[in-house]
Order: sequence, then C-alpha cells, then structure tokens
Amino acid sequence: MKTKILAGVIAACFAVPAFAQSSVVIYGIADAGLMYVNNGGNDARTKLVSGIADGSRLGFKGTEDIGGGYKAIFNLEARVELDNGKQQAGNLSTNQGYALTKGLAFTVPAAAGGAATAAKLLAGVQAALQPNPNVNINGALFDRTSMVGLVTPVGAVLLGRMYTPGYEVFNNADVFESGTAAGWGGIVGGTGGLLTAGIAIRSDKALQYRAEMPNGVGVSLMYGTEKSGYVGMDKRSWGANLRYRGNGWDLGVAHNYGTDQVGARGLVTTTIGGSYAVDNWKLFAGYHQQKNENSVIIRFAADSLAPTFAAFGPALGPVLAGQLNTALRRTFYLDAASYQLGFHYRVGAGRVMASMVRQNDKTASNSDATQYGLGYDYNLSKRTDIYSIVAYIKNQNDGQYAIGAASASGGFTATPGMSSKGVQIGMRHRF
Repeated sequence: MKTKILAGVIAACFAVPAFAQSSVVIYGIADAGLMYVNNGGNDARTKLVSGIADGSRLGFKGTEDIGGGYKAIFNLEARVELDNGKQQAGNLSTNQGYALTKGLAFTVPAAAGGAATAAKLLAGVQAALQPNPNVNINGALFDRTSMVGLVTPVGAVLLGRMYTPGYEVFNNADVFESGTAAGWGGIVGGTGGLLTAGIAIRSDKALQYRAEMPNGVGVSLMYGTEKSGYVGMDKRSWGANLRYRGNGWDLGVAHNYGTDQVGARGLVTTTIGGSYAVDNWKLFAGYHQQKNENSVIIRFAADSLAPTFAAFGPALGPVLAGQLNTALRRTFYLDAASYQLGFHYRVGAGRVMASMVRQNDKTASNSDATQYGLGYDYNLSKRTDIYSIVAYIKNQNDGQYAIGAASASGGFTATPGMSSKGVQIGMRHRF
C-alpha cells in the first residue's frame, strides 16, 4: 500500500498539470559485498564494496498510452553507493597510475624554482589526472539514465542520457554482465585506467531511435549533439547496432564514433559478440576493437591546468604546457583489440560462470593483459541472489590493470607489470 501511495506522489511531481502518467514504476538494485584484493605494495586488504555484480540504483519509469499505438515514456535512474550513501565512486585501489605521466619531466629554470618547482608541478599534474571520485564527477542526480521518449508503431524515439549502441552489444556479450572482478570491461582500455576507457558506456545529450521486430531483429541508432559522449565533452558522437534474439541466440554488432571538443576523431569502437544457450549451457564470445586518437581528456587536462602554466609567464608557460601536451598525447592514445570467451552452466538454482579476456595493446608500450574469472551465483529467490567470484589479471610492461566491480574501476596495481588478484562475495536484491 505504501509503495502505491509513493508511486502516486512521484507521478504527481513529474506530471505536467492536466496530464497524468498512466503508470509509474519504482525499481532498483541493492548490491554490496566484501572484496579481498592484492594489487601489490600496501594494497592487499579486505574492503566493503557497493555494486559488485550490479551497480546499486534507484529508478523511476513511467508510461502513458496516448492511443493509436503511441506511448509517452520516461526513465530516471540514480546511482546509489550502499557503503556510504553517496552517488559518486572512485578507484577501488589508491595506487598511482605511472603511465599517466610516463616520460613527462618538466624543465624549470633555477630562477623560476628549478627542480623543486618541477617536481611539485609534476605531482600536481599526477593528482589532477587521478581524480577521486572519478565516477559521476559532476555529482548528477540521475547519472545512470535520464530520458524521455515516444513509442510509435514503427519504433521509439528517445532523448536524454542513455546507454550507447556499442555498449549494449558489449554488455550482452559479457559473461559476467559488466560486473564483478571478472567483467569484460575490467581490462578494456588503455594504461591510464578509467581516463583511457575503451568503450563509451553512456552518452549525454543523445537522440536515439530503436526498433524491435517480431522476428527477433532489433536496431538502434544514436546521435549525440555538442557536449555528448560518456563524459559529456564530445563535439559530436554517434553509434549504431544490429541485434538478433531467438532460438537460443543473442547476437549483436555495433559501432560507436566519438570526437574530441573540436570535432577531431576520438574514441571509436567496433564490437561483435553474443551468446548461445543450449540445455544448461550458455556460451559467450566477443571481440572489441578500440582506438582513440584524440581523447577529450587531453584538452580537458590542458584547459584545467592552463592557469598553473600561465603563472610561469608568457615565455616559460607555453613551453611547460607543450611538454604536458606531448606526454598526454602519448599516454591517452589508445589502439587495442579485446577478446572474450566464457560460459554459464546452470546447476539447480545457481549457475557457474567462467571467462577469459585478452587485451591486445597495439601501441608502442605493448601493455597486454590477460584476465581470468570464475564465479558462482545462487538464487535465494526470484529477486535475491548471492555470488562469489575469484579473478586474476596478468599485466605486461606498463599495464597496471587492477580488478574492479560494476560500480567502480579497480584502479592500478602498485607497479607496472604487476598482477592483480582477488575474491568477492556479495548479495544482490532487485526490487
């Protein structure tokens, strides 16, 4: 009864006068657990983590049937961190990402402070490139999803912040459903961690067309206007996917294209993958190509640090800024391919999950990584399950990938090339 009353209050708040939603649904996921991780150095400990298998969330969605096969819809979904009640998260590890400023050595004349000033400047840049929190930096209320749309007899038109077509295919092909220490996305990207992400998960300021056909074929087309993309800095972005679901198959192919703040080619990805279910088995395979020639983070970092360099004057300031720009372009250049294989096997009310992921870094650093994951998920009821996961990441060269969770990046191992390993035990409730 209380839920129905609350739903009515929310519907009244969101409705325009004289227009009422025909239905409003309150939903969410509460997910948390314990995680033991060993990333080398002093980062070997047990911690409480929110959103291990699924990001914890609170959402509202509504629909109004306006006749003739048309429906107005909306969806608002907020991030909730159960460990502290906040809506932002940071790396699960506090280790430094050495690749972020590799090769960067500021040269400051003695008259301007010399080596001591250069060291302070380098430390400041390093701190700026490792923001904490780094998930939902702007503190948006509905960071996960905020959209309104119209469903028509020939498809749906949606506007707002939504998952990209590329990520939809990527997620469907992930054995661990984009969560836990063994999720496919854990080692997809560059050596700069979350700042060099290899997939655009959501896009701000996006317009999307979707169609689902009776024969199981689905299509999505998305266009992002200025300040679109995952971190809201792209000049323009677009994406498309083609999917098929039926006869045990869940397959898709997708392409995302992003630009930097001035429209130069940015993060571009192509994803092919899916699953096939037969008897108690569900088999997964996926391929993900990622390249970022002009990361939005380069210009963002340069603009953010511009006042610092300006303080050195018109002669030295531009020189120091140029040194930073050169280092950032090397660090944030991404060119890699990722492969995933794995399976689910149902055993009674539970399932065994296993996967192997390989990140093939094609840049000069050749910082490849291989991730292995094994887990068991047991359903206590239709809406509540408990799970346990073990995962191991083998890094090479500059690689510092560390095991993470659905709601937060793992961060970095203590030193480049060091392995990361851990165990997660958690509980998830859907409502």
